[in-house]
Amino acid sequence: MTQKMDGTNWARRLKIKHLELFLSLDEAGTLTQAAARLHMTQSAMSHWLAEMESVVGTPLVVRGRKLQLTPSGHLLKQLAINVLGDIQHTGKALSAVAAGHVPRLNIGSVWAGIAGGLPQAISAFQALHEDVAISIHDGPFASLLEGLESRSMDAVIGVLDARAHREGLEHRVLFEDRVAVVIGRGSRFWSQAATPGFSGLLHERWVMPPSGTLTRIQFDAFLIEQGASWLVPRVETASLAMMQALLLKGDYVGVCSESMADEMVGVGLFRKLPMESAIRFGPITVMWNTDHVNATLEDFIACL
Repeated sequence: MTQKMDGTNWARRLKIKHLELFLSLDEAGTLTQAAARLHMTQSAMSHWLAEMESVVGTPLVVRGRKLQLTPSGHLLKQLAINVLGDIQHTGKALSAVAAGHVPRLNIGSVWAGIAGGLPQAISAFQALHEDVAISIHDGPFASLLEGLESRSMDAVIGVLDARAHREGLEHRVLFEDRVAVVIGRGSRFWSQAATPGFSGLLHERWVMPPSGTLTRIQFDAFLIEQGASWLVPRVETASLAMMQALLLKGDYVGVCSESMADEMVGVGLFRKLPMESAIRFGPITVMWNTDHVNATLEDFIACL
């Protein structure tokens, strides 16, 4: 006899086997076929169904030549799919951890790292580890390092400076990068074969990374060398999407890493402007905690 459900009390009486049998019953369509598939007697299968309906407090199927799920039955079916799916995924994750692997990596990267090979490394890594998910976090290097220190990040891709030599961190240099000056389709210079030099751009509307970011620090140092320290950006943004949108829609000049500029040039979104002298950015490196490394992360670093 069914009883009225009360909050979550009914769930405490529900067993994993109830959910497994219910999905099998729904797929088979009859008690007889479900029992045969599970190597049970029909009476045992009927007993489990009756017990399940007693637990949830409402009929789950309409009996006939072929069983039909009631509205409550459909709700329980979705619960069974969710719970059993989570159990299966957790089981795989536990097995991976026991083998020295992890089911997810959290990777932080500055723009330069994203443009300088991170997507290719992810693709190569997941060809080896199909079950490992990767979460990518982009943003200012200082913020990413905070994530590395708090262990919310497994590895961070950024510039090699004094911060990469902190105690407890390891690093590997990936490539050298520079700072580039770019325009987009919104610029009046876009369709011109010849673009003005740096001195001819000083009074344009500039989009730059925020103060304190390495790209901005290096570019500000370049401005001082060029006697243009007075130049103030019209827009500051740490969002690559925002910079792309501004350069696409408006008459702006942008500043970003050369690796990112090359990436955007390759897909026809940016044009790099010629500079009289190179603006150094620095070596791009991947960093991780020595006490937070595992076999999965080591494989990812190798792919980088």
